[in-house]
Order: sequence, then C-alpha cells, then structure tokens
Amino acid sequence: MANAASGMAVDDQCKLMFQELQRKKIFRFIIFKIDEAAQKIVVEKTGGPEQTYDDFTKCMPENDCRYGVYDFDFVTEDNCQKSKIFFIAWAPDTSRIKPKMMYASSRDRFKRELNGIHYELQATDPTEMDIHVIREKAN
Repeated sequence: MANAASGMAVDDQCKLMFQELQRKKIFRFIIFKIDEAAQKIVVEKTGGPEQTYDDFTKCMPENDCRYGVYDFDFVTEDNCQKSKIFFIAWAPDTSRIKPKMMYASSRDRFKRELNGIHYELQATDPTEMDIHVIREKAN
C-alpha cells in the first residue's frame, strides 16, 4: 500500500495502536516516524493515559519531523467531559529538506488511515502546537 507520491506504506501497528488510543483509551498519545530504510511509517513512541500534553510535546524532536496524535480531554462550558483527537504534523524549520518533503507528501494518506481524527495541526515551531492552541480548537 505505498503512497504514490512518497512511496511510504503505513505499518499495520500504526492503525492498531491508534484504535486502542481511540476506543480503549490505552494511550494518551502516539508519535509516528518515517522509517526510510523500511519505506514505511511506524510507531516510534507511545504515552500512557496518565501522560500530559507537555510529555507529548517533549517527545517531538527539535530538528526532525514527526506525526503525532494526542487524545485531548477537556470540560465544556456546559460542564460536559469531552475528548478530541488531534493529529499534529511536526516539521520544525530546523529540520532537513528531505524529511520535510517526505512527511508533507505522506501526511494526507497517513491521516486517512487513522479514521477518527477530529482536528489537524501543522507546526513548524512549538508555539504553533502550544496547549492554548489545542484548547482553542477543541472548544
């Protein structure tokens, strides 16, 4: 199932773990990376339900691209407990051109594989995926 633009397949583990985050709440977040040698997108790291958004952002490398999903829990103005899943495409300005192009060309197809994403963010520096941005989009 290679992506025609980038040649990146999606490892089945990515979809399985996303479903566990979505349905069973086993994970708070999942970080995905492109494994160039295997020519596919794989799970790099997960965070348990007790992990925070700060823990998630600390997992994003300073000088390399990643995809991440984060299950954001919040309380609405009507005092209802809600949860929204964010897809974050992290491509810092300091990363090399080749990874930026690979991540950009694989993003849409990969996102379609993860059925149930509520919001998408593209971030090139930490301020673009700050917790305040997440809260604002969720409300």
